[in-house]
Amino acid sequence: MFTGLVEGIGTVKAIGRVGRDMVLTIFPPFDASECQIGESISVDGVCLTVTEVRHEAISMDVSEESISRSTLGTLRQGKKVNMERALRLSDRVGGHLVLGHVDGIGKIIRKQPRQRSWTIRISMKPGLTRYTVEKGSIAIDGISLTINKCFPDGVEVNVIPKTAEATTLLSKEVGDLVNIETDLIGKYIERLMEETGKPRSTTNIKASGFDSNILKKLGLGE
Repeated sequence: MFTGLVEGIGTVKAIGRVGRDMVLTIFPPFDASECQIGESISVDGVCLTVTEVRHEAISMDVSEESISRSTLGTLRQGKKVNMERALRLSDRVGGHLVLGHVDGIGKIIRKQPRQRSWTIRISMKPGLTRYTVEKGSIAIDGISLTINKCFPDGVEVNVIPKTAEATTLLSKEVGDLVNIETDLIGKYIERLMEETGKPRSTTNIKASGFDSNILKKLGLGE
C-alpha cells in the first residue's frame, strides 16, 4: 500500500529479460541498503518486490502481467522513474490509498502552463473513466493527483511546482504514455452495487424468527 507521495526519482541501471518476464535494476533516490528483500516498492506506480540489493541498486522482478498493463516494458537504461516505498501504518496518508496495481495506460494529450502550475489532460479507455470523479483522486505514474475535470475520454489534473520538482511528470511530453490507477473506493462501490442487484435470499432471516410482515416492509419478504 502506498500514498502516491513520490519519495524521489530513480534511474534505471539495467534491464534483463527472462522469457516474457523482466528483471529491473534501479538506482533509487533513497539509501538502497535500507531496503529489504521482499519489501514492496512503487516504480512509476507499479508495485514491485525487491529481490536483490547490491552496489547501491535494487533489483525487482516484473511479471508478464505487469508488463502488459503498464509502461514498464518501454523502460530503457538511464530512464528516470518515480519511486515510493510502502506506507508505514504510523505514517500520515498525505495523498490517497494507492495499491500499485495499475489499471491501464493513459496518454498525455495536452500540457499547458497555468501561473506557477501546469494542467495536464490525459486520455484513457472508458473502462477507466467510469471510476473518475471531479475532485476525486487518481494515481498517474504513481503520483497521487486530484482530478480537476472529467471527460468521456479522460481527465485533467493540475501539477503544482512541488510535485513537478519531485517527480518525472513534467518531463513527459504530449503523446507520452503513463500508468493509471483509479481510486480503490469506486471499484468497491461498483462491486457492492452489483451485489445488491442480485436476488436476495430470506431463508436464513426467516429462520431467525423475523415476522413476515416486517420482512415485507423491508422488501425482503415474498
